[in-house]
Amino acid sequence: MKLISHRGNINGKQSDLENSPKYIENAIKQGYDVEIDVWYTDGFYLGHDNPTYKVDIKYLQNNKLWCHAKNGEALYEMRKIDKIHCFWHQDDDMTLTSKGYIWTYPKKSLYYNSICVLPELGYTGELDKCYGICSDFIKEYK
Repeated sequence: MKLISHRGNINGKQSDLENSPKYIENAIKQGYDVEIDVWYTDGFYLGHDNPTYKVDIKYLQNNKLWCHAKNGEALYEMRKIDKIHCFWHQDDDMTLTSKGYIWTYPKKSLYYNSICVLPELGYTGELDKCYGICSDFIKEYK
């Protein structure tokens, strides 16, 4: 089971730390992959609601990162670069990542190769049928 920290959160939501490079690195050091929010304006930035932390391409090529494009430019620019695992979604039931995983919106049906996103929001299905879990409480699934 692939365990993915949501924005760097491991043991609950920490809005003031989410998507900061230090917070993300901490989650990676603890053995988790991390879903991050990526913007593109005059370069790549991390941040949930706004582009906040400037990062370079090499940072985004870390194979432990699942890069959620927050604007169309971010998706377009990331797809041009080798080794960036990325995807776009808003309220879709599911979307495919650039590596072919099914990123599944909370409370939606899971399939083989699905990533169950935020099961703490009430998902009651069989988590063992999915490839991985992305959670603010990912430590609980270790």
